[in-house]
Amino acid sequence: MSKRNEVTVTEVFDGALSDDDLDQLAQTLDLAVEQGASIGFVPPFGHSQALAFWQKLLPAFISGDRRLLVARLNGKIVGTVQLAVSQPANGAHRADVNKLMVHPEARRLGIARLLMVAVEERARSVGKKLLVLDTVFGGAAEGLYLSLGYEIAGRIPVYAMSTTGALESTTVMFKIL
Repeated sequence: MSKRNEVTVTEVFDGALSDDDLDQLAQTLDLAVEQGASIGFVPPFGHSQALAFWQKLLPAFISGDRRLLVARLNGKIVGTVQLAVSQPANGAHRADVNKLMVHPEARRLGIARLLMVAVEERARSVGKKLLVLDTVFGGAAEGLYLSLGYEIAGRIPVYAMSTTGALESTTVMFKIL
């Protein structure tokens, strides 16, 4: 009998991440960058840098300035997304969606979509009316966001360096909740 894959998406409250959780988050980030994800990092990049990234964010997760949602497949962290809820006074109604990533071994299972639906629900629950994000122009994530009702605000050429060193355009997107 085959084991059924069970995916759960939960928010990590008060930065409550075990060492194993941090290691799984670091592995997901490291492999995502290795496979070319445009999420702010370029080679050389490895597990120790990925682990340091997550450790540096712990205070923001603890304070609630950033919300961390994780997807677990059969108990193992295989995806994550962040919601940056701390904004200036004139932007208190909005939040930024950051660093959506899925472990390469768990792709094509709908995990990114589940994470995005969950992050939207979380944003609504804390009173946000607008979500903003950016993504590689023409990439798979752009199609996902469009299918979820995000609209294109515009495109910025040569915005970010890819993991191969090329300068890529970004699409700035938004969704009114």
